[in-house]
Amino acid sequence: MSVDFNGIGPGQVNTQRPSADKASGSQAPNQAGTEQAKSQASNSARGENVNLSSQAKNLKQLEQKLADFPEMDDERIEQIRAALEDGSYKVDAQKLAQKMLEMDESIFG
Repeated sequence: MSVDFNGIGPGQVNTQRPSADKASGSQAPNQAGTEQAKSQASNSARGENVNLSSQAKNLKQLEQKLADFPEMDDERIEQIRAALEDGSYKVDAQKLAQKMLEMDESIFG
């Protein structure tokens, strides 16, 4: 990724010439400018490099581990479905009320 310090982004035409070019007028471009252009071209041909922090690497590893877990526990869903059908599923009203209060506090806190 190249950075344009003249404030011109991709797709824009730079109509302003740096002060060094203005001073030289219509003379041939200086050698440093052509070397810089060659350097930029070779850098873009090699590709871009990104260095991740150790925290970003750890987050990426955790994301990959989480992707391995199923979104739903099919076995647990089946147990609850069977308990509902045979009437053995019991709701702990105290626990349910406490969870509702905790959620309310987290939202309106």
